[in-house]
Amino acid sequence: MDKKGKNKKGVMYSTNPNFEYEFEGEEVETLSNNEQDLKVCIDKHRAGKIAVIIKDFVGTAEDLKSLGKMLKTKCGVGGSAKNGEIIIQGNVRDKVMEILQKEGYNYKRVGG
Repeated sequence: MDKKGKNKKGVMYSTNPNFEYEFEGEEVETLSNNEQDLKVCIDKHRAGKIAVIIKDFVGTAEDLKSLGKMLKTKCGVGGSAKNGEIIIQGNVRDKVMEILQKEGYNYKRVGG
């Protein structure tokens, strides 16, 4: 990993003397299921369609994608997993919360 500035993420310059750059490619260790604090909410703005969004996943991109794939498979719908969020198509929030509970995740229902 080149730490001379090529892979710095987001910040060009900081006046904070204690600031540490965040580098692209650095992955956070995935927390266990019972340590996760996920937020499950509904978004009605995606092209007029309803989608369930799971936020605040802490872990690697691979683990995020595998959780997203498992949720999509068990709900029988499409979606995506990127940028720390899992988007599940359709109004299946209750089913998603039921699956998360069976898998041992801590979650909170956010919004209507």
